[in-house]
Amino acid sequence: MIIEINDKNIKRIKNVKLASYAARYLDIYNDYLKQITRTGLNMAAPYDAQFIKNKKKALVSKGAISRNNGYSLYVNRISEACEACQKGIGGITFFIDLNCIRKCFFCFNPNQENYSYFLKNKRDCISELKRIHHQGMLIKHLALTGGEPLLHPDETIDFFKTAKALYPKVFTRLYTCGDLINRDILKRLKNTKLDEIRFSLRVEDSPEETSNVLQKIQSAKEYIPKVMVEMPVIPGNYSLMENFLRELDNIGVFGINLLEFCFPFNNAEEFCKRKLKIKNPPHHILYNYWYGGGLPVAESEKGCLELLEFALEEKLKVGVHYCSLENKHTAQIFQQNKRAKLPPHIYMSNKDYFLKSAKVFGDDRQKVLEIFNKIGYQDYLINEGHENIEFHVGKIKYLKGLDIEIGIVTGIMEEREDGLYFRELKIDLAYPQNFEKTRNGDTTVEL
Repeated sequence: MIIEINDKNIKRIKNVKLASYAARYLDIYNDYLKQITRTGLNMAAPYDAQFIKNKKKALVSKGAISRNNGYSLYVNRISEACEACQKGIGGITFFIDLNCIRKCFFCFNPNQENYSYFLKNKRDCISELKRIHHQGMLIKHLALTGGEPLLHPDETIDFFKTAKALYPKVFTRLYTCGDLINRDILKRLKNTKLDEIRFSLRVEDSPEETSNVLQKIQSAKEYIPKVMVEMPVIPGNYSLMENFLRELDNIGVFGINLLEFCFPFNNAEEFCKRKLKIKNPPHHILYNYWYGGGLPVAESEKGCLELLEFALEEKLKVGVHYCSLENKHTAQIFQQNKRAKLPPHIYMSNKDYFLKSAKVFGDDRQKVLEIFNKIGYQDYLINEGHENIEFHVGKIKYLKGLDIEIGIVTGIMEEREDGLYFRELKIDLAYPQNFEKTRNGDTTVEL
């Protein structure tokens, strides 16, 4: 069992050196929260992790499928591209530019690298794709997003034609708001053998706008094998979202992705006007994530789970998938960490893909060393500056007879100019007596 160290329980840590070490990370996180509030947004009440855990467990008992450490849940079915997204192996997404005909208050495109440049300039996606193919990169899933790709219909069609010519078995998908969809475009997309199209739905749209998009979604079913919808779940107005699910079920689309709603680090005034608050804490592990969605908004996850429950209770046939912000991050974490040859004291979690190790501080180090000497274990590190010994989490099982506190480190590999380095991100608390479970004689680390 791992105990997350926070401002309250840190005072109960007996090992002074461990408490002092953990306080550094708490200070970093608390400073981060202060920076969020400087935007004008408020933090919500502390996140009730146990409530969400129980809710997910109840959904699974009713027939939902939990995957990716519970960061993703679905009923009925899920796109194979979403499944591949978990580790990001063999998948790549392109955009032509970042222009869009809509002005969503929650748009995170301004967070994209070189955003201003790509408002005025296009990428040569076809040349990039050809170069990747020439380099021998294996691609199984390929997407085109934006901005709005259909602002450039000819480039979009040529991109997907090229994709299938270079990679005949690649699974292709297109993201669109739907406004520029017509039967001529759909026929051309069909001729490229496009596998999946994903439409955006927004609760803030007028009934006329929603009706228009739904009609285009229905038309798309005649041409594209898999028609999907993506919708950020904004807290409140769930009855309207339930109606969307019914409509999509009646149309017979393949599925809908319910996205955890996020604050994209801009347009704070609009979020404040809607009295939206930031999930507290926003991240389990504080890090510089590539996905530009931003910070999760409080109550959105709860709303997503309630919509999953609605789909189960109504016995809808449409695939309904809850995609959390953490689900968006795991591919990055996996990709960063899988490249490295890990030192023997580092363990890569098969749950969240972060790297883990154990640390014991101060006078307790000698107790640990004595046991390691007895069992002949030598793959540990001693840090005299912070007065700790660092070792593989799998060796905690040998420390069960000790009355000590253990720091569980979470980290990630980062590529710098002179190579890959392990960066420590967080430390949690564990006790050797209840840290692990044994299954069929093998140690299963609860991380």
